[in-house]
Amino acid sequence: MRINWNYLKLLALLLVISGLYAFSNHRSERKSVNGLNIEFVGDQNLYITQSMVNKLLIQNYGPLTNVPKEKLVLNTIEKVIEANEMVKSAQVYLTVNGELTSKIVQRKPIGRIEGNSKFYLDEDGKRMPFSMSHSARVPIITGKVTGKSLEDVYEILKYINKDDFLRKNVIGIHIEDVDKYQLKFRMEQFVVYLGGADNLEKKFNNFKAFYTKANKDETLEQYNVVSLEFNNQVVCTKI
Repeated sequence: MRINWNYLKLLALLLVISGLYAFSNHRSERKSVNGLNIEFVGDQNLYITQSMVNKLLIQNYGPLTNVPKEKLVLNTIEKVIEANEMVKSAQVYLTVNGELTSKIVQRKPIGRIEGNSKFYLDEDGKRMPFSMSHSARVPIITGKVTGKSLEDVYEILKYINKDDFLRKNVIGIHIEDVDKYQLKFRMEQFVVYLGGADNLEKKFNNFKAFYTKANKDETLEQYNVVSLEFNNQVVCTKI
């Protein structure tokens, strides 16, 4: 009987590879966490700090250092971090060196509501509580805060944040009533009557054209009210 040595060599090689893989996998599973690394992605204004995340993990899992790798459920750890009201998303993974790393994206406030209830409005239009670690420098929203007015304010804030000039200069929005919104600017004494949250691009383009000309003519200080409520025009009231 002829022996197919090539077949036996191939079979032996497969057995060796399978054994090495099983051994490596077994050793990998027996590895323990040797450190914890918390990284914040994007905005570095920390509404939740590293120490807060550490405390959150310890409360749920105890000290994670030296915990065997096979006992970690990374998806569950992610959900625990994401349950914090300051967190938008979290990615948790274990490095080759055994370091448990968490990359966290925080929620981003774009407005601060100062009404009967006080909270931030975040970039997704959702309510976000104030942070004990950092106070966001965002426009302050006052007046009659309702569901409808809050939706409109969110649309106004989104537009403001896309425009460099408006983002730097608008410091407040006052809700007089539904479809009656007033803007307060950083350096100017006048109030801008925006009207509703419709036709924002046209309204703000008209305002910037007025502002550029009045600033050039050095007449900005003469006005106390600038109204954008009427179609395709800017109506000003002098002091």
